[in-house]
Amino acid sequence: MKRIVVLSLALLSAGFMTFAIAAPKPTATTGGQIDFVGFQNLSQEVRIYRANRLVTLAQFQTMAREPNTIILDARSAEAYRQGHIAGAINVSLTDFTAPALAAAIKNPNTRILIYCNNNFENNAPPVMMKSVQLALNIQTFINLYGYGYKNVYELGDVVNFNDPNVRWIRGT
Repeated sequence: MKRIVVLSLALLSAGFMTFAIAAPKPTATTGGQIDFVGFQNLSQEVRIYRANRLVTLAQFQTMAREPNTIILDARSAEAYRQGHIAGAINVSLTDFTAPALAAAIKNPNTRILIYCNNNFENNAPPVMMKSVQLALNIQTFINLYGYGYKNVYELGDVVNFNDPNVRWIRGT
């Protein structure tokens, strides 16, 4: 009898465990406006694509002088005003929408060069370091790619903005 009770309790516990594991967890809905799984899939696609799109400072500067190329600074407008790489245009990442990007980048085949705070060793305004896994390049690259801008290259070097080769423009 004791074995039957123990076995029954074990089976009953297993049944509850199965139910607890199998039962869907309630989730908040956003009416289809947010797709985290889609973002994860896009991020995985970009991870593979981006691996061959990191360039040195010398390559970055050479490419910047070529036709049909822009340097995009996705930092805040205030950080951009305080300083940026010469020739860069500013569209803050928080302002990325299809119309805003189309207004700034007329041709989706334009070569886009990107950089962020974490490309600078100075860790001084206006390029204060971000947490490495949250570096702005990552979000900028994913967003550009997701909006259809696939000709993106990212500065892969860590440089000093006082180096004349960086061509840093100091703002106010």
